[in-house]
Amino acid sequence: MNNILVMGELLIDFIPCEKGRALKDVDNFQRAAGGAPGNVAAAISKLGGHSIMISKLGYDAFGDHIVENLNSAGVDTKYVFRTNEAKTALAFVSLDKEGNRDFSFYRNPSADLFLSPDDITEDMFDNCSVFHFGSVDLVDYPVKKAHKRAIEIAKEKGITVSFDPNIRLPLWDSPEACQAAVREFLPYADIVKISDNELEFITGKDDPAEAAKLLFENGCKFFMYTKGKDGAEAFTKNVHVSMPCFPVEVVDTTGAGDSFMGSMLYSITEKGMSLEELENIDENTLKEFVKFSSLYAASTTTRKGGACSMATMSEIKEFAKRF
Repeated sequence: MNNILVMGELLIDFIPCEKGRALKDVDNFQRAAGGAPGNVAAAISKLGGHSIMISKLGYDAFGDHIVENLNSAGVDTKYVFRTNEAKTALAFVSLDKEGNRDFSFYRNPSADLFLSPDDITEDMFDNCSVFHFGSVDLVDYPVKKAHKRAIEIAKEKGITVSFDPNIRLPLWDSPEACQAAVREFLPYADIVKISDNELEFITGKDDPAEAAKLLFENGCKFFMYTKGKDGAEAFTKNVHVSMPCFPVEVVDTTGAGDSFMGSMLYSITEKGMSLEELENIDENTLKEFVKFSSLYAASTTTRKGGACSMATMSEIKEFAKRF
C-alpha cells in the first residue's frame, strides 16, 4: 500500500541559459521535462519510493522526451496516455538574479487537458496509499472531470488525498476562476501544501495559523506552508513546527515547492503512516519530516530544471553534510 498516484499536467519547461533577463530578452533556453505533478512524482521515485503518473501527452517529440525522463527517474508511466487531439504543453521561463521565475505558457489547448473520466479506472488505485494532484488541470476541460472521478475512487478506497494548488494565473481566464476551482477542490484534500504568495489568495487569510484552522474546519488533516528563502512550516490540529531555510547559492527555483511536496509524501509513505497517524503525528517526527523536505527543496534550487533537478537519497545525504 505504498504506491503514490500522481495526476496532472506534464510539459516541457524551456529554462533560460542566463539569469537576470526579462523573458523577451532571453536568447537561449535549455529544455527540461516538467509540470508540477511530474516533478513531485520524480522526487518520490528518485528517493526510492514508487510513484505512478496519470496524465496525457501528445504524439510528439516533446511527449517522448517527458516519458523518457520520467522513466529514467523511476516513475511508472503506464498511465501516461497519448493523443492526437493536441500537442504536449510548453512553458518558457525567465529567471531573475535570485533564480525566481516568470512563465509564458503554450497550451491552448494542450494534450493533458484531454485526459477524460473514462481514462480513470479503479485498478489504477490498487496498492495505493496516497493520491496527489494540483490545480493547473482543474480548468473546464475533460481533465477536470477526470480529477473528480479519481478523487471519488480514492475516497471510496480510503486513500489519502493530497493537493498542492500551485497557482499559475496566466493559465486561467481570470484570477476569480482559478480561486473558485481551487476552493472547490480543497474540501476533498486530507493533505494541503500552500506557498506564501498563494496563502491569502486561496484561503482569504494572511496568517498561516488562521489559514490552517480554516483548512482543518473543512476536512484537511495536515497542512504545509512553504516560504522560499524564509523556510517552511507544518501544521496539524495539535502540532506546529517551523524550519528555517538552508542557505544555498540558488540557480533555479523551478520545482522547489514540488520537491518539498514529493519528499514529504515519500517520508509519510516510507513510515507507512495512515491518515489517522499523520493527523496525530508527534512534534519530533514532524520536525524530522519538515527538515528533510526543506533540505531536499534547497538541494533542488542548486540545479536547473524540474524533474531533472530532483536528488536521489544518496545525493541528499551527501548534500546534508554541508549543514
